[in-house]
Amino acid sequence: MKKRAKELRLAAGEIEILELLWRHTTLTISQAHEAMERKVGYTTVQTRLNRLVEKGLVRRTGLHPASYEAVIRPEAVSRGDLDSLVRHVTFGQVVPLVAHLVKDRKLSEDEIRELKQLIDEAELAQRPKKSKGGAT
Repeated sequence: MKKRAKELRLAAGEIEILELLWRHTTLTISQAHEAMERKVGYTTVQTRLNRLVEKGLVRRTGLHPASYEAVIRPEAVSRGDLDSLVRHVTFGQVVPLVAHLVKDRKLSEDEIRELKQLIDEAELAQRPKKSKGGAT
């Protein structure tokens, strides 16, 4: 597994703010504060938004009041967390993680079909490429 030059790791509170922005597209600090599912101080929301702006993950408008929007997609955040999970919990092995998820959950037909497709693609990627010149 390749190690990224700069792995994206976020605190739970930062992810919570990003989830709000992904759901609502843009929010002011007040709107984000009101949308929080649990009690968090207004200044805490403000600090988290500012940290996300500093990290380049959220953009702030120059309007008054300022509104904020995520500039990172959810997949980019989950990728960093999942890579870390595989590396630290299953020591870089994917099978124990997938086995746990498949055995402990009821998968839909679509999920099973998608998993099969991913395995097919992985198998194709492992096959040696044939040379164009005919000699092997």
